[in-house]
Amino acid sequence: MVKMTGSQAIVKCLQEEGVKTIFGYPGGAVIDLFDALMDSDITNVLVRHEQGAVHAADSFSRVTGEVGVALLTSGPGATNGVTGIATAYCDSIPMVILTGQVPRSLIGNDAFQEVDIVGITRPCTKHNYLVSNRDELVPILREAFYIARTGRPGPVLVDLPKDLMAGQVTYPEQKPIRMQNYQPTYEPHIGQIAKACKQILKSRKPVLYVGGGVILSDGHKALEELAVNLNIPVTMTLMGLGAFPGSHPLSMGMLGMHGSYTANMAVAQSDLLIAVGARFDDRVTGKLEEFACNAKIIHIDIDPTSISKNVKVDIPIVADCQYALTAINSWFAKEPGINIKEEAAQHEAWLETIREWTAKYPMTYKEEGELIKPQYVVQMLDKLTGGNAIITTEVGQNQMWTAQFFKFNKPRHFVTSGGLGTMGFGLPAAIGAQMAFPDRLVIDIAGDGSIQMNIQELATARQYNCPVKIAILNNSYLGMVRQWQELFYDKRYASTVMEITPDFVKLAEAYGAVGLRATKKSEVVPVIEKALATKNVVIMDFSIAREENVYPMVPAGKATTEMLLV
Repeated sequence: MVKMTGSQAIVKCLQEEGVKTIFGYPGGAVIDLFDALMDSDITNVLVRHEQGAVHAADSFSRVTGEVGVALLTSGPGATNGVTGIATAYCDSIPMVILTGQVPRSLIGNDAFQEVDIVGITRPCTKHNYLVSNRDELVPILREAFYIARTGRPGPVLVDLPKDLMAGQVTYPEQKPIRMQNYQPTYEPHIGQIAKACKQILKSRKPVLYVGGGVILSDGHKALEELAVNLNIPVTMTLMGLGAFPGSHPLSMGMLGMHGSYTANMAVAQSDLLIAVGARFDDRVTGKLEEFACNAKIIHIDIDPTSISKNVKVDIPIVADCQYALTAINSWFAKEPGINIKEEAAQHEAWLETIREWTAKYPMTYKEEGELIKPQYVVQMLDKLTGGNAIITTEVGQNQMWTAQFFKFNKPRHFVTSGGLGTMGFGLPAAIGAQMAFPDRLVIDIAGDGSIQMNIQELATARQYNCPVKIAILNNSYLGMVRQWQELFYDKRYASTVMEITPDFVKLAEAYGAVGLRATKKSEVVPVIEKALATKNVVIMDFSIAREENVYPMVPAGKATTEMLLV
């Protein structure tokens, strides 16, 4: 057993957990820990706002599959990170957030920069801790990483009193982590797998409804095997995009409020809905009583509390998505008397109906001369990058157009705030992704409103040589809220007109980045090509059609079959 400071012990534990990069902002409560990090090989990324630190760590996790780490100081440093923590919690992202706290002797005395961050974050963390004993410091950290990455992943916060980090601790040896009251179920029940497979055999109109759990479990290959072998069409949630190749003939794209006509109609008319790693979110289901009302429902999820929470299911399977999908594929391969090709052929009439819907109601928009349509910008970004870029988004119309018109063919290439819908997410997320993969192309597709919420992170991108590209779909509105006001509030644009917006080209230059602008359609491709060829941070400012709307759209309270179309 070795003696060292608490801060040195934290750094050693982070290294044991394989942490190579953390994102943070210093302060008095964590000054010892930042000092200790200087003697390690861990890259410490200095952001410009604590929310940016948590979003960047979140994105680092999403693209790598590793646990993201953020380091924040006490008081306002910790509270500034709460939005990022809640964002990760809603999307089940494995993270450890380290926050500084005042010395133990001052806790509860309203000391300078003291806040009960454990109490504040209890509803939006998978678990959290206040370390009160030096002997618990390293075991708690190890437990935090274990909880964050196992079962249904999520953020875990560890609050660190300043005196513990400055004082001496004895570094304990590593031991297997066993938690009696926390034992996630990974392997599916074989009886439930058999029930599900037999139900699939009976089905003539099956649909695979896929969520982010497939990506988090790395179950995409097993999913594709099941879909292709049995000829089952696939629709994905916003968080599930990339779990199945978007350009595959069996892909129907996204479903729900802004999903494709084909996906929504297929779910409505299916006789079997196979939900994998999805939670039946309200943006997916619309009017609950009319969602998939003709279908039997199989639900695979590692979180038992998610099953039958929103929609009653017929065959629940509590398991890791990859394990469950692999077990289903194995059942079909080994069960005697089953001819997979014959079973797949049973779905051909259903697929023909789906192809007819797609031909009649494609994902489209109306072109208007030289006016820049945002959908066209997204299509050109997809085309000119070969679909290989890591795409982050802000939240709003820009996010939905990206989901609709960028064909994500690989998992962990689409990084967006799903459950919480956090504006200001995209730019720090792009930095986190670029720090994870310095040689990859990373693009943030943004709106002019959302990008301004964390625009200061341009400095972070420049400081760490992250050549992220930012495509701003600029309509001088808070576009998604304005769309609702147009359609349902008699065009009363209350507080959605962005009367003053910065000159984004000059703003880019002020940060030492490159600014480009397109004001007509013919300029879009040259601007993108120049941005992609530039080895620097680039802002592309696209002056788009100001009142362009996102269609299809399911109005609030309506069934997903009641779509407003272009």
